Amino acid sequence: MDITIHASFLPHDDPDASLAFYRDILGFEVRNDAGYAGMRWITVGPPGQPSTSIVLQPPVADPGVTDDERRTVVEMMAKGTYAGIVLSTDDLDSIFERLRAGGAEISQEPTEQPYGVRDCAVRDPAGNLIRIQELR
Repeated sequence: MDITIHASFLPHDDPDASLAFYRDILGFEVRNDAGYAGMRWITVGPPGQPSTSIVLQPPVADPGVTDDERRTVVEMMAKGTYAGIVLSTDDLDSIFERLRAGGAEISQEPTEQPYGVRDCAVRDPAGNLIRIQELR
């Protein structure tokens, strides 16, 4: 069986700030930008990898989410504990400097981890944790 990851979802609370971060700082392509009922879903992805995407979505668009759950999601996003993703690159230092120069919120500078990877961590404008590992 051949199966791949096509899309992952991350919440946003400011679509324009998220778009600027993923497009202008990380250099991702915008694949779709769709609005409905005052909300926006923005699909981005790395150039040259058209079958891999991240969908930036309103965090509580699901009508099945209760008011209490909505409050919890908003609180967790504000703390940066709601969602995250791990990316990889063969040039961690260059990506990190681009993130720093772009004003990204730095959580961890490039570090050799005791579990065998070198990575850094930043938060996107919605507070999502983004770890970037160096490919070896």
